Amino acid sequence: MNLFGLMDTSGGAMQAERMRAEVVAANMANAETTHTSAGGPYKRQHVVFSASQGDPGFLDSLATASGAASGATGLLPSGLGSNGTVAPGVQITGVVEDTAPPLVRYDPGHPDAGPDGFVAYPDINPLTEMVDLMGATRAYGLNSSAVQAEKGMITAALEIAKS
Repeated sequence: MNLFGLMDTSGGAMQAERMRAEVVAANMANAETTHTSAGGPYKRQHVVFSASQGDPGFLDSLATASGAASGATGLLPSGLGSNGTVAPGVQITGVVEDTAPPLVRYDPGHPDAGPDGFVAYPDINPLTEMVDLMGATRAYGLNSSAVQAEKGMITAALEIAKS
């Protein structure tokens, strides 16, 4: 049985949430950036997650641990694939740019103002970014708690085996 499977799952989720927090921080830092090296205003970034497929043997170890017959997925947790694999975690598929058009404000004194006096700003709402950051922070913390709980269970199992 894979004792460290949950740690791998939580570790992958922690990495993904850290990346999400970094992207949110970059969005917040560039909320007023009207000119980038690519030209035009900064574009909000999004992290895209996808399920990572686990080890096919993980399904058998879960079935054995739960008392179910090998391959009997009816008694196993949801999210297990019918093809004998488990999606035990999350991975980052990529970071994509938001397709929303920039916000246009009248500011004729701004260095990036057009001939009509309007400036294109990124369509970044600080409130939305803060909610995303809080979600990433909370998910990171919950996965950290799961790792700590598993470490405690492994330690307790070793103490039982030792005595």
